[in-house]
Amino acid sequence: MSDEEGPSVEKTNSEDSSLPEQELESVEEPQAVEETESVEEPDTSEDTEPVSEAEAGEPEAVEPEAVEAPNPVDEDAIDSTEPTVDESANEVTTVIPVVPAEDAPPTEVVDSAPATEAIDEQTQQFEPPAVVVPPKPPRPEFVQQYDTQQFEPIQQQYEPVVREPEVIAPPPPQQPVAPAPASSRKWVKPAIAVGAIFAVAVIAYGVDIFTSSGKTPRGTQVAGVDIGDLTPADAEATLRSELGPRLVEPVAVHAGGVDSEIVPASAGVDVDWSATLSGVNAQPINPITRITSFFGSREVPVVSTVDQGALDASMSQLAANSDRAPVEGAVVFERGKATGVSPAAGQALETQQAGATFAAEWSDGGVVDLPVDEVPVTVTQAGVDRALQEIAIPAVSGDVVVNGRDGKVATLGVDQIGEVLTFTPDGSGGLTPQYNTDAAIKILTPQLVSTEVQPKDASFTFAGGKPTVVPGVVGDLINWPDTVKELPVLLGSTASRATPAVYGPVPPALTTEAANALGINEVIGEFTTGGFEYASGVNIGLAASEIDGAVIKPGDTFSLNEYTGPRGAAQGYVESGIINNGRPDKAVGGGISQLATTLYNATYFAGMDDVAHTEHSYYISRYPEAREATIFDGAIDLQFRNPAKTGVMIETIATSSNITVRIWGTKTVDVASTTGPRTSPTSPNTVTLPEGPGCVASSGAPGFTVSDTRVITDHASGAEISSNTRTVKYDPVPIVKCE
Repeated sequence: MSDEEGPSVEKTNSEDSSLPEQELESVEEPQAVEETESVEEPDTSEDTEPVSEAEAGEPEAVEPEAVEAPNPVDEDAIDSTEPTVDESANEVTTVIPVVPAEDAPPTEVVDSAPATEAIDEQTQQFEPPAVVVPPKPPRPEFVQQYDTQQFEPIQQQYEPVVREPEVIAPPPPQQPVAPAPASSRKWVKPAIAVGAIFAVAVIAYGVDIFTSSGKTPRGTQVAGVDIGDLTPADAEATLRSELGPRLVEPVAVHAGGVDSEIVPASAGVDVDWSATLSGVNAQPINPITRITSFFGSREVPVVSTVDQGALDASMSQLAANSDRAPVEGAVVFERGKATGVSPAAGQALETQQAGATFAAEWSDGGVVDLPVDEVPVTVTQAGVDRALQEIAIPAVSGDVVVNGRDGKVATLGVDQIGEVLTFTPDGSGGLTPQYNTDAAIKILTPQLVSTEVQPKDASFTFAGGKPTVVPGVVGDLINWPDTVKELPVLLGSTASRATPAVYGPVPPALTTEAANALGINEVIGEFTTGGFEYASGVNIGLAASEIDGAVIKPGDTFSLNEYTGPRGAAQGYVESGIINNGRPDKAVGGGISQLATTLYNATYFAGMDDVAHTEHSYYISRYPEAREATIFDGAIDLQFRNPAKTGVMIETIATSSNITVRIWGTKTVDVASTTGPRTSPTSPNTVTLPEGPGCVASSGAPGFTVSDTRVITDHASGAEISSNTRTVKYDPVPIVKCE
């Protein structure tokens, strides 16, 4: 048992076996008495058996002599030394256990004076009257338990108040109420003050809730616009007036290393006013939030609507300016010096994410940082440095020299190394050298061409009226692939940088033996046309000289445009008549169509295969019907193929009035031509043009349709090999008047 608590009484049966009120009075503890005789208290712990209420019966009431009867002791008050306050009598009853001698039984002094009197008397000394206590009968178990408790003596002595004994009915049981200690009474006033403050705060909170009802929360801002403590209508009006103009003002954006501007409205961005305000109107219930709203602000984001097509277009336009390709590490050559190019990563705008970011942040008032992807490089700085030091710098340490015959040399200068040596990424961060031998050959060949003997094909001459083979010439040329194969070694050397040219024989494309075996010994096809003007005759003679002596091997195809090449003023051709847009006109190289028609007819009767030819748009009387051809440089061509097992050769004979073309070879077939009648005639129309160089007058001619049939037979047996009919529709020649 602790030093502060009083003795406790265990009640065995608080409801079913409780003693009557009269019995309780008879078993209460006597007041403290002065011992006159030595009285031993029975040993209740060992010798005395516990007595139940049934065995004990009803104990006799024992009253002390010459002592004023104390107030009855409440059973519940036995447990405590604390005073019991009787609210009805305004008295404080204090039960104090006193042990004056070792063997004396515990006694009690009951002070029933008012609380104030009892407190004053606690400090006074007194001698209690001597009382002889007769032996007590056995008591109930719970009283025995109470008697066996040990109490610590109270260090102070009290002067008892003696009163006349009186029988007072015991008060109803009640819990002891402890008076508030003095230390707690000092907090009463602060507690009252705090309560008052709290009450005022609650009232203020209620007033604030009431007065702000239906308005936007205090301190609310949207994109920096203060709309706090406004009605929803006023808040929307304020937002529209303050935030609306920003939709047509440029917003600064930053994409990687590029700064630009975007106008929200042009990018399809607008404000969803109702959605923006829907997150504003609710008043906060949390009192802390309401208090802090007096000293700060709450930012509500703008809810934007987006025209996705316009936004994507705006982002694509921005990407065109912000995106940049990565700069790969490289080695370049400038004026005979090698330098390295440091790698730099590129960037690409994430257009989809950038659009979403702009739509979400355009209203914040700052620069919108748009996301970009980094485009990595494949060559590192270390790779550049290695290629520069190990390959590029040695390559430009001096000229590369190729020694030819007769003391002639070809030089690849240091300022030309960059045309030959380049670098490509090796996939591991480095650079791989690439040697362009074709470029080196192109630079070196002209310098040693004079030391070579060019091959010459075998040809034919018509001296004596019959083709004679002119022997070909075997060439002696530099084998450039073999000569420059050591180029990487030469460029990497800082000592000897010279190599000899490798020469070798080169046979002609048509050797003497091959020419003799072609079987070109007789004319197998021939045709002549005339009636052209002087200018046309100049062009016809020039083109005829170009194709004279052309040899077509078995199975090869001949092209007139390809063989002659360009036919312009630079080549000596002059302006002459042509057909332009269905009417007569003039152009440089005009009149060549007559050579084309003559060549076509010569190959027609030689039995050559027609590969490509085009008739004139309207009929020209000096040409055979459905058996003529036109030509135009780079657009309309004349082509035929040699189907024979022997070769053929073209011979041309041009005069001032006509042109003859002969096809030489070995005759194996005969050719016959049959021209059909003209059908479906059409009348010409009249065209009037301003008089001048651009107007060529014409009397006109009707149009018609006609067919030609070619029959090829075997020359030896006469058996028919093929028969083909070609139908041609000619437009009428317009009547052109120059006025």
